[in-house]
Amino acid sequence: MDHKAFIDANRERFLDELMQWLRIPSVSSDPNSKEAMAQAAEYLKNRFIEQGVDKVEIYPTEGHPIVYAEKITDPSKPTVLVYGHYDVQPPDPLDLWDSPPFEPVIKKTEEHPEGAIYARGSCDDKGQVYMHVKAFEIMAKDNDFPCNMKFMIEGEEEIGSVNLGKFCEEHKDMLKSDVILISDTGIIDNNTPSISTGLRGLSYVEVEVTGPNRDLHSGVYGGAVGNPINILAKMIASMHDENNHITIPGFYDKVEELSKEERSKMAEAPFSLDAYEKDLKIDSVYGEKDYSTLERASIRPTLDVNGIWGGYTGPGAKTVLPSKAFAKISMRLVPHQSSDEITELFSKHFKSIAPAGVKVEVHPHHGGEPVVTPTDSLEYKAAALAIVDTFGKEPIPQRGGGSIPIVALFESVLGVKSVLMGFGLDSDDIHSPNEHYGVFNFFKGIETILRFYPHYAELKK
Repeated sequence: MDHKAFIDANRERFLDELMQWLRIPSVSSDPNSKEAMAQAAEYLKNRFIEQGVDKVEIYPTEGHPIVYAEKITDPSKPTVLVYGHYDVQPPDPLDLWDSPPFEPVIKKTEEHPEGAIYARGSCDDKGQVYMHVKAFEIMAKDNDFPCNMKFMIEGEEEIGSVNLGKFCEEHKDMLKSDVILISDTGIIDNNTPSISTGLRGLSYVEVEVTGPNRDLHSGVYGGAVGNPINILAKMIASMHDENNHITIPGFYDKVEELSKEERSKMAEAPFSLDAYEKDLKIDSVYGEKDYSTLERASIRPTLDVNGIWGGYTGPGAKTVLPSKAFAKISMRLVPHQSSDEITELFSKHFKSIAPAGVKVEVHPHHGGEPVVTPTDSLEYKAAALAIVDTFGKEPIPQRGGGSIPIVALFESVLGVKSVLMGFGLDSDDIHSPNEHYGVFNFFKGIETILRFYPHYAELKK
């Protein structure tokens, strides 16, 4: 079969199927989304059934279910396990979306002249998972499978994959494979393909500062009693020094420092600071002194406030001195930092800097370990050859700034390396209002995935 011709003939159907899946509001962090999560898993299962897998099953967990499917054609062939997730981030704030987050539409933009699919989950990760589903369909049409194929698509990636480790431990034999193929990352741009060779880890915590036993009148008590919001703001501000260096003692003790040669190699990646600032509508970048923007966003650890609240936030005025203040804080980690160690260091330090008059609690949420994948493996070479086939140029190895905690988990539990072959763009607004995924990227991803399998099978001989 001419794969390109088949894809072109079925473009509208492929997009329509994806958009049906995107309409399901599978927000894993929302306790009211249990039915939608089950519906999203069932939708995927039905697509696998239609396309002729040997086995497909929805496995319940203590949280949201995992969809597993497989096609084993020859035990002597290499086995590829495709990982992805069908859960999505909350769509808030809704008023900043140009179109409803679960009513997907295709709009043409300057960056996406063929159009982009606007919907929550379009890039992260339903759109990228669905590339693999359609690549499987195309191989099934010809009954041409260079590799055995397994799929594990979970529903809790956006909340830390809390039940995936147990699932992997309990199903090691079922998940046995030679490589794990993941499309949950991106490329530099549509003319500059790249393969992610590293990801930052994550420590995510929520902090609570409590002052008086109740909200107080700010006129009667203001200036005499510690205000938890003021205090929390000061505590957070103290977490960075004048060079935007994180001030937690021991935070940098295990940070991997790249050589001048490695940093010079990174700097060869095409990057326009002007275009970066223009895209974000900012007049200057901001970050740790003596590091470039690309380095700050990939090889350096960070500490960021993801949300802060307390007191009165309704319309009009209410002169209140609040009893409590809260913040959610994430720290992106680099090799060889440990999420548990950093969470402990943060907790100890944050409590130590609290002034008298308030109580502080730190509640860890979830974490994950940083990873670096080799560029000299057969798996990486197969992905690079596939990209050359479809993009016509060699991919640039690039470390990513995001976190996929399960990559380290797969290596420790299943003993298998991962290849991070994603096709999103940094400008696709994942986790933000107006998330989108280029139609070009969706179809180019399908074509490239199809080329990965024969290259990998040939290299494994």
